[in-house]
Parts: sequence; C-alpha cells; structure tokens
Amino acid sequence: MKTSHIIAAALLIAGSLTTLRVAEAQQMQGIQRTDLIKSEISVPGHEAVQVRVDIDPGTASIKHSHPGEEIAYVLEGSLEYQLEGQAPVTLQPGQALFIPAGVAHVAKNVGTTRASELATYIVAKEAPLLVPVK
Repeated sequence: MKTSHIIAAALLIAGSLTTLRVAEAQQMQGIQRTDLIKSEISVPGHEAVQVRVDIDPGTASIKHSHPGEEIAYVLEGSLEYQLEGQAPVTLQPGQALFIPAGVAHVAKNVGTTRASELATYIVAKEAPLLVPVK
C-alpha cells in the first residue's frame, strides 16, 4: 500500500513538472501566464480555468492546442490568432475568439506595445492545459 502511494505521488510531481516546464518556456519567450481561477463546473469530470496571458511586442506563442475549448478575449494590444486550416484573424481590445478543442494554433502580438488576453478554458480535470504541437 505504501509503495502505491509513493508511485502516485511521484507521478503527480512528474506531471506538475512537465506543466511547469511548458509555462516556464512560455515565460522565457516573452509570454507571462497568470492563473486566475480553476473551478469545477456542472459538467462531470470537467473544470473551468481562467488565465491572463501577457505577450511582449513581436512575440508569438509556440504552436499548441488545448484538450478543451478556449475563449480568448483581448484585454489590450493587438493579437493575431492563426488557427490551423483557417486564415489569420487579428483582434483588438474587447474582441473575442472561440478556439475548439484540439485545434492547433498560434497567438502573436502584432502591435508595438504589450498585448494581453483573458483565456477561459473548459477542460477535463487532470488534463494538461496546453499541448505543444510540432
């Protein structure tokens, strides 16, 4: 019994480190993510996660997807979103974009000042929030 608890703890730590490494990589590239809230919702096994993302001028995210839906709402600046298979769209403050689950995309600050978005995700519990795509 003790061994299974140790293995479970080790797996949790390993999973947390992987998520942390992705977040750290994003921060080193001129992107800062600030977790705001994480809460269970009425859909069994799912949760809502809200994050503020600040992006330096000329900086783009890595190509990535999410295991659930994302709603990106631009707070300031000018952000271009390139969703796989679609034409790029540039959003200004007050505009929002729905990104379906599993769709690879890139967000880029195309302005001359810092840009910020409020990202709201509906995801399965325990799933990684961000999945890098090659």
